[in-house]
Amino acid sequence: MSFYNKLLSLEQFPFQERWPQYSDADIRRVLAKRKINEEDLLVLLSPAAGKHLEEMAQMARQVTRSQFGHTIQLFTPMYVSDFCVNHCEYCSFSSIYDFPRRKLNMQEVEREAAAIASTGTRHILLLTGESRKDSPAGYIKDCVKVLRGYFASIGIEVNPMSLAEYRELAEAGVDSLTVFQEVYHRETYGKLHIKGPKRNFKNRLDAPERGCAAGFRSVNIGALLGLYDWRQEAFITALHANYLQQKYPDCEISLSIPRFRPFLGDFHPAAEVTDRALVQIIAAYRLFLPRAGITLSSREPVPLRDKLVHLGVTKISAGVSTAVGGHTDAGGTPQFEISDGRSVPEIREMLYQNGLQPVFKDWDVLV
Repeated sequence: MSFYNKLLSLEQFPFQERWPQYSDADIRRVLAKRKINEEDLLVLLSPAAGKHLEEMAQMARQVTRSQFGHTIQLFTPMYVSDFCVNHCEYCSFSSIYDFPRRKLNMQEVEREAAAIASTGTRHILLLTGESRKDSPAGYIKDCVKVLRGYFASIGIEVNPMSLAEYRELAEAGVDSLTVFQEVYHRETYGKLHIKGPKRNFKNRLDAPERGCAAGFRSVNIGALLGLYDWRQEAFITALHANYLQQKYPDCEISLSIPRFRPFLGDFHPAAEVTDRALVQIIAAYRLFLPRAGITLSSREPVPLRDKLVHLGVTKISAGVSTAVGGHTDAGGTPQFEISDGRSVPEIREMLYQNGLQPVFKDWDVLV
């Protein structure tokens, strides 16, 4: 049994017919409940709920503070390779683009790690393009050996791996896994992933569960908002997170809320995701999943990020570069354009000014 079975059961659900049927009375009924179910989540993502955003946001803030206090964890992404064998319509690392590809050697990994660690952050997210040839599990493991000398928590966002590979990496010191399904609508997924192993929808869908089973402390999932109808994508993402929480209670499950950002190609997303829509998604996630982490990326502009930290966010990126070696070298090809280029000290100060406590370290890898 995997979440794939639940997803298949929803493929005939009449989302587009159901959304307009909810009323203000339905919204008030749900907001009066102490615990909400799947049907209630549909209500909170409906157009009618858009008129209740302020109340939803205040409730989401209260729930977040009761579960997580006034803390926000900081982390920095670190790209070590941009080689990729997939052709994805929406990504700069796609195999169809001709630019000088790069993969850091261990000396370069250490130089990059030292630069990031000098900012004070102790949580790192290691990223690669998806190529088993250029960034196999052995290469990731070698990188982790270097990173352990600088960081208390090491996460990975790489191509989906087997349960055995995830276990090997967990034993090496990786404690968290990020795998975005990108889009849960299977027909759209097939259209956007033209070639490469990423076309295997189910293998990617099951990767977070393999990560939970492998013993990672934290697993982070998400949809790239804009690739399909955002209400439906947010609903299914939340159900996926709930499934993982219920089946793996010892693993911390988090959701990311990335919106599409410009890249090398001329791809235009199918659905507009406004700032108000993003607020509605975050609030609905928090009310449906009180214990789940919510990660806010540098894709969002500064003024919006400064407001969203009060809603339901528990983790925020800082000092970001989406190019390989981007913390020590210039000129690499970014995976996507960021909107918030503030440094770790600047993000730290922003959080202090908003009455929040930045967390640089809350975990030690014990291996």
